[in-house]
Order: sequence, then C-alpha cells, then structure tokens
Amino acid sequence: MGDIINLRRARKTQARKEAEQRAQQNRLTFGRSKSEKALTKARAEHDSARLDQHQREISDNAGDETQHS
Repeated sequence: MGDIINLRRARKTQARKEAEQRAQQNRLTFGRSKSEKALTKARAEHDSARLDQHQREISDNAGDETQHS
C-alpha cells in the first residue's frame, strides 16, 4: 500500500510551486531598471528605423497595365 497524503496540502504545495515559477518569470520580464528599459526601447526604435530605410517601395503603376484587344 502506498503512502497516505493529504490532498489539500498537496494542492497548496503545488500552487505555491506554480506561484514561485510565475514570480521568477515576472522578475526576469519586468525586473529591469528604468535605464535598461530606455536602452531596450531606443535599440528597438533604431532597428525599426533601419529596417524601414531598407524597404523597397513598389510603385502602383506596375500592376495597372491591362491589355486591350
């Protein structure tokens, strides 16, 4: 016969473990200083601007040529 466990205690232990995992993830995600957040935002804006600069423009007239018979 197996060990007898208290289900209420097991649920609470599991809930604590999940809460700690969520807290750890939140510390990684949101636990940054103001200067780190500003640096990340500046880098993202810079990368976005560089990407926009390298985008090719497609003229609207290229697809308007129709054949008339």
